[in-house]
Amino acid sequence: MATRKPTIHEVARQAKVGIGTVSRVLNNHPSVRAETRERVLATMASLGYSPNPHARRVAGGRSYTISLILPVISTEFYNRLLEGIEQVLSEERYELALFPIFSPPRLLRYLESRSLAYQTDGLLVASQGLAHLLPDQKFPTERPVVLVDAHSPRYDSAYVDNYLGGQMAAQHLAQFPGKLFAIQMQEELDEVMRNTVGQERVAGFRAGLEQAGRRLPETHVFISRFSVEGGRLALQHFMRLTKPPYNIFAGADLLALGVLEEAERQGLELGEQVRLLGFDGHPWTAAKGLSTLAQPIEEMGAEAARMLLERIRGYRGSPRARRFEPTLVVRKSTQPHSVYTD
Repeated sequence: MATRKPTIHEVARQAKVGIGTVSRVLNNHPSVRAETRERVLATMASLGYSPNPHARRVAGGRSYTISLILPVISTEFYNRLLEGIEQVLSEERYELALFPIFSPPRLLRYLESRSLAYQTDGLLVASQGLAHLLPDQKFPTERPVVLVDAHSPRYDSAYVDNYLGGQMAAQHLAQFPGKLFAIQMQEELDEVMRNTVGQERVAGFRAGLEQAGRRLPETHVFISRFSVEGGRLALQHFMRLTKPPYNIFAGADLLALGVLEEAERQGLELGEQVRLLGFDGHPWTAAKGLSTLAQPIEEMGAEAARMLLERIRGYRGSPRARRFEPTLVVRKSTQPHSVYTD
């Protein structure tokens, strides 16, 4: 006959605490005193108690699940963002439910109260399109909401300062002789799916160049889809405009990869005839010798998850904004061997 498993009631009785205290220990809640936590954990060990996941979720009306709304495209950025979020949630024994954005109608449906996304304990939103709608509309839920990689004064936000990143790119590239260029990620035409990251980065780049006494002609900005092919086409376009050297700020590492491949095909030397700076700081950039503005992507996701858990546990303060800054990483692609004249 199977051995009967001990219950949470037995743990509470033997440890001389309430059931709620045992539950808080299981959830690693910070309100439990250290000596109480140790006593409860020792009691669990002596009884051989292991929590029932289903019962744990039902207790207190919580699902111990967090919803995440994010673009459906699978990119390295969102994979890294998920890693940061998942690390924090797994430590707190929370599950993560993904709600991808397939289309503008799907995005709009996430603003309806019937959405399954609102049936969890809280909501993380990694969508600039939704954040753009928030000045006029709130999410139809009383559950806590935190924005990640987006910002709104209505909700807690964890985001990277893309404009500052553009200024940093200008400060770095303005030191080199030769003409300056930028590749801007194309903004969605549909207002609901709006994404202004590329626009913000190039706006910062343009402002930074003006501060340095340089300028960026409109013809030197190539607007591209987020793709390797876009980077290839950009360099081809710049080559039709003028001779090398080319000092290029690519609005994303993926675009910069296309420039690298096209430069190699054209026989242009990296760091001398083509000076190239990306944005994102993905791990593969080191092997390519690509200078980049590294985003703290995992840290941003982790901070958003922590803020959401604080809200779930009762924090009622005003909306908080956690602004992250990129870090300049200089490699071969912006380390010229000789000097060119403009």
